[in-house]
Amino acid sequence: MNYKNKLVRFPPNRVWRSYTGGKILDQIQQKAVPEDTHFPEDWIGSTTQAVNPDRKDIVEGISNALVGDESISFDKLIALDPSYFLGVEHTKAFDLNPMLLVKFLDSSVRLHFQAHPTAEFAREHLNSNHGKAEGYYILDVREGTDPYVYVGFQHPPSREDFKEMIETQNIEAMEACFEKVPVKPGDCLYIPGGSPHAIGEGILMVEIMEPSDWAVRFEFTKAGYTMPEEARFMKRDLDFCMDVFDFTELPVPQAIKKFQQPAKLKYQYTDSSFQETLIDDSVTDKFRVKRSTIKELLIRLKKTFTLVL
Repeated sequence: MNYKNKLVRFPPNRVWRSYTGGKILDQIQQKAVPEDTHFPEDWIGSTTQAVNPDRKDIVEGISNALVGDESISFDKLIALDPSYFLGVEHTKAFDLNPMLLVKFLDSSVRLHFQAHPTAEFAREHLNSNHGKAEGYYILDVREGTDPYVYVGFQHPPSREDFKEMIETQNIEAMEACFEKVPVKPGDCLYIPGGSPHAIGEGILMVEIMEPSDWAVRFEFTKAGYTMPEEARFMKRDLDFCMDVFDFTELPVPQAIKKFQQPAKLKYQYTDSSFQETLIDDSVTDKFRVKRSTIKELLIRLKKTFTLVL
């Protein structure tokens, strides 16, 4: 396959999830009848396989790459020339792993209450190099929606009480542990491992994360679907997972200060075009998030780049 100096395109890569959404993604894809289904996410340039216990015979999550008129799975394309696609230093450090998973996420319902392990917990207890730190960039919200996320305990329970809430699926008591943290289009949040959270309904966002599907889902039923036991506690048990949670008390103002990331001007290209840093190495060593505002043709380093947003 001749891949050098060729455009690599990624067609839609919709992935089944246990909650519903995706109508806005259907509209973007110009489907005849957009609707909310169990395919609310589009995984972009992914080499990560989704973990869906009820769909064990279906390989999903890994992107298909189009190089000219040829098609190949993205992980196989990278394997053809890792240094070309990932860089020499990256390949030396991480081999074929891009070390990143990026998604479009379009929620029609509040997502499950869940938490993800830190990379340190995953290395020590899960035989994995990845936890699941996450970044959210809010693109839009559905009309009539008062957008929010639950993140961190505003009213932390004791470990014993929290375990009982999970065992009895007392959702009302779980919700009482949180207060809504308001979000709006343009907001960026960083959610470290260990933070209990749930994304609110009606949010379209880009989600950036470590390339794993590790999750402790302590709410079992959503949108008419009940997760099998093996999908709840990372194929372990609840006692094992209790050490994942951060029980620190975080009132809403403190949660906003901890999780929301202010924009920092990085480059001023012209009077009206610029780049801002949202998540950098002062926040995490897992990934970076930048936002570019381009309103004209830019000429830099004697090369012309035209970006359409």
